[in-house]
Amino acid sequence: MGADDFMLVSGFTIARNAIKFNYPILESIRSVLPICDEFIVNVGDSEDDTLGLIRSIGSAKIRIIQNVWDLSQGSEVLSQQTNLALKECTGDWAFYLQSDEVIHEEDLARLKDIMHKYLPNGEIDALRFRWLHFFGSYFRYRIDHGWYQKQDRIIRNNGKIESFGDAYGFRRKDGRPIKRKNTGCFLYHYGWVQSEEIMTQRRVNAEQIGFTTLASHERQKAYHFGDLNRFPVYFGTHPAVMREKAKQHVLSQKDLIDINERYWWHPLKWLKLRYKTGKRVKQKIE
Repeated sequence: MGADDFMLVSGFTIARNAIKFNYPILESIRSVLPICDEFIVNVGDSEDDTLGLIRSIGSAKIRIIQNVWDLSQGSEVLSQQTNLALKECTGDWAFYLQSDEVIHEEDLARLKDIMHKYLPNGEIDALRFRWLHFFGSYFRYRIDHGWYQKQDRIIRNNGKIESFGDAYGFRRKDGRPIKRKNTGCFLYHYGWVQSEEIMTQRRVNAEQIGFTTLASHERQKAYHFGDLNRFPVYFGTHPAVMREKAKQHVLSQKDLIDINERYWWHPLKWLKLRYKTGKRVKQKIE
């Protein structure tokens, strides 16, 4: 009996209107599926064929549950639906990804080793990732105030941990602090790399759920990302499942031309290191 027989990993996520709002949920699920023994997808009532999209993955590891979202709960509907998916997980670890979050294939073996390492240590509740919040372009990321830079995404599946609030984090049900270990791996967040029109639609949807309040002109006009030069450049590789999307993203390709001209000399450009600066930058929240 090999070491893998002693550990089971459940992936889980929630999905609603994934096609309408262009969430890369197929890429998200496929990015982590190789190290999962099962993957639970909680599909909400949608205005598009999100259910068919998930079914198109065609993996025996995928298990779909369906629920109706109660939008009167505001942003907490996300944690409620996340916990319904978590409840279906049967693994020792539960690996959570939202529908615009992706894992790099070069990190899969390391993540599996880390889960093996800490499985016997029941004191460790969660494993933490560093965040890359891409913004406007696949080659720009945000590290300014209001954009969290680390978060837990792998939790021990023992019934003692739950999603809360807007589902971006986890907590212990008994109120004790979560004990965690850092994975040293990135989580690639693509929620803000969309066309200007899709971004407007997604922000209006976020307002309807209760995330934000928009002015009337913000609901009508295409979202404006502003001057991307004010954000750090990402010179590293993207997860393989996202590279075609990056090639097709118009603003990213325009930005890449500018980056190649402006930073032709930069060593990180030639080394293609997956690196994020630790220096915080003060920027106005948009």
